[in-house]
Amino acid sequence: MGMEFIVKLPTPEETREEYPVPVRLAAIKRQRDQEIADILTGDDDRLLVIIGPCSADNEDSVCDYVSRLAKVNEKVKDRLMIVPRIYTNKPRTTGEGYKGIIHQPDPSKKPDLLQGLIAMRKMHIRAFEESELSAADEMLYPENYRYVFDFLSYVAIGARSVEDQQHRLTVSGFDVAAGMKNPTSGDLTVMMNSVYAAQHAHTFIYRGWEIKTSGNPLAHTVLRGSVNPYGRNIPNYHYEDLARLSELYSKMDLVHPATVIDANHNNSGKKFEQQPRIVKEVMHSRRVDPDIRKLVKGVMIESYLEEGCQKIGEGVYGKSITDPCLGWEASERLLYELAELNQ
Repeated sequence: MGMEFIVKLPTPEETREEYPVPVRLAAIKRQRDQEIADILTGDDDRLLVIIGPCSADNEDSVCDYVSRLAKVNEKVKDRLMIVPRIYTNKPRTTGEGYKGIIHQPDPSKKPDLLQGLIAMRKMHIRAFEESELSAADEMLYPENYRYVFDFLSYVAIGARSVEDQQHRLTVSGFDVAAGMKNPTSGDLTVMMNSVYAAQHAHTFIYRGWEIKTSGNPLAHTVLRGSVNPYGRNIPNYHYEDLARLSELYSKMDLVHPATVIDANHNNSGKKFEQQPRIVKEVMHSRRVDPDIRKLVKGVMIESYLEEGCQKIGEGVYGKSITDPCLGWEASERLLYELAELNQ
């Protein structure tokens, strides 16, 4: 057998008992969960802004970043709903490269998933305590959701995971918002089918149990651009793309049509500095078309303390070790501009 069983990991229940979420934060999370739900269902006109590093690789710099977000949030919370992006799982196209803090709590050392689970949980809880902003994370491994559900307010399903049946079925049991990205091929029907599956009830095997879910009405689409067969970036945030998505929603049995626009990845061609221009174009499309305004509920922005990216080991505080990100000054300015535009 080609599998070596290295160490048995603690159960989610054991981990939550050892590293619990403070009671006061649990109440804040419930409130923020409801506020995000109200935005997605159209009961709240604020813009959802999911913003933060491509990968949350360092506890101190991530918490520093999120605390800065909290200060901005106090000034714009009547128009924006800021959700820190604290992504601790990183899908890799070839399987090579840094897979997130859950794999490598120290990016320069070998994988250690036991310590990674602890580091992930400690970082999320600390960031939450210091900012009172519950966060978003990506669900690379569906079976890991039980380790994080008590502090996350938003879960993203990536372009490489959205076609996987286990991801879709697991999302159907969430009680928080879940964004299903379009696949790297750009086929919007794949994304729409994923949302359909996530919004409906299922019975399946999960963590050694037969379980039944009730469906997640807060599952929605995320447009992140795509690549054609020749590797060319094909953005899908333009007015025509949003109109097409609205049409697709109208043809399917889905509740609360909603989408979030990812301003980086193939929408920007990984040119991080283009993100402000892209989200402003999206805001313009919302402003000129009432149907698009109802559909587009938010944006995703990759941002960190320092702009760009670095190689593992360079040691620049608050600079991405995966995809390049917008720097703090530009990010702060953009958040204030988005607040002005969402009127």
